[in-house]
Amino acid sequence: MDLSAMPKAFSGWQSWYVATLASSSANLEAKTRIVVCQDPGEEGSLSDQFNNIQAAGNIAVGTKPSPIVAISSSRGPSRSCPSVLKPAIMASGDLVLAAWPPNVGVARLNEDLVFSNFNLISGTSMACPHVSGVAALLKATYPEWSLAAIRSALMSTSNTIDNTESPIKGTGANLRPARPLAMGAGHINPNKALDPGLMYDVTVEDYLNLLCALKFTAQQIKIITKSSPNNCSNPSLDLNYLSFIAYFNDKNAKSSSRTVKEFQRTMTHVGEGSSTYIATVTPIKGVKVTVEPDKLVFMAKNEKKIFKLSIERPSQTAEAVSFGHLTWEVIGGKHVVKSPIVATSYSLET
Repeated sequence: MDLSAMPKAFSGWQSWYVATLASSSANLEAKTRIVVCQDPGEEGSLSDQFNNIQAAGNIAVGTKPSPIVAISSSRGPSRSCPSVLKPAIMASGDLVLAAWPPNVGVARLNEDLVFSNFNLISGTSMACPHVSGVAALLKATYPEWSLAAIRSALMSTSNTIDNTESPIKGTGANLRPARPLAMGAGHINPNKALDPGLMYDVTVEDYLNLLCALKFTAQQIKIITKSSPNNCSNPSLDLNYLSFIAYFNDKNAKSSSRTVKEFQRTMTHVGEGSSTYIATVTPIKGVKVTVEPDKLVFMAKNEKKIFKLSIERPSQTAEAVSFGHLTWEVIGGKHVVKSPIVATSYSLET
């Protein structure tokens, strides 16, 4: 990155950019200005100011590739609930322009603080509001949908391809394709989430069975549910969740043995009319994935169908993480319902 134009008073490109933003927003009537934001690794100055442009206060972002999984992203697997793939989804959360208390400085120029009504903030606390806002819009559009149904719609329609038509990459010098343990199902796509085709819904009973399988006590479950605990007669770690994660970490297994992990899912048809979906699985090195049945025929809206997925892999392998995707694609239509699959030898024992 070329910082030759940056005044020496600034400690880095972030503070320089924030100060530029603050000064331009302080007096938009005096001068029209566009700030072109670039990735720190790109050539060229951080900001170029163009006068005599009619669209005041616009910000043009031209970073490629984008999106990229940020360093601050909350990666999996989950220690508290290993059977549910973490994270669920990714959204914009790095250097997000957000409202800021006007009496709190956003940058320092020499010995003086620079103040603004806005600031650039990074972290999962910036990504979460994006997802929450889209979820609220979906709830307004489909008030009958459960929160689990909304989550399923967001995940199944998310993007796994960036703006260079390549797989979304993780942070690092080599920019390798990001794993589901880093980005979940993908990057949120609000428009597609309005019409997911199929969804994975979860009932209250499903959650209770999960809590029981996680060895929550009756008192703990009562605190969560605000009601009398169930008798935990059907504990299950196999939540009706869109993604799949299987652990192959049996240290006592023979090196030549193979282990099979099985999952069962119920899908709900939320499209209009009848539809037929065909399952495909991306090849995963050293892993065999089977879907039964591999064709689901829905005759009406809200009809439910069950399928089973099995993941077979050597009980011991040097490959820490293998991943791929299960895709249900409608015949003669537009709906593609995608689920990440992860097979890992990680052990979450402390």
